Amino acid sequence: MTKKLTISIDDRVYDGLHAVIGRGHIGKFLEDLARPFVVTESLSAAYAEMSTDKARDAEADEWCESLAGDVPDVAW
Repeated sequence: MTKKLTISIDDRVYDGLHAVIGRGHIGKFLEDLARPFVVTESLSAAYAEMSTDKARDAEADEWCESLAGDVPDVAW
């Protein structure tokens, strides 16, 4: 579900959004910018979903293990 929102912004900011983002895309652009700051449960849900993907988990493990060979043996 979407909601309509009316905001007031500086004319120069609006002109820049219109020129760079384009008419009809400004709302989606602003939503994408704001989402990480205001919708925290979606990030938790994404991590939970990723944790159930066994093939992806195995691929990530393989990738991490392959990096271990890139590190020289150094006595710390």
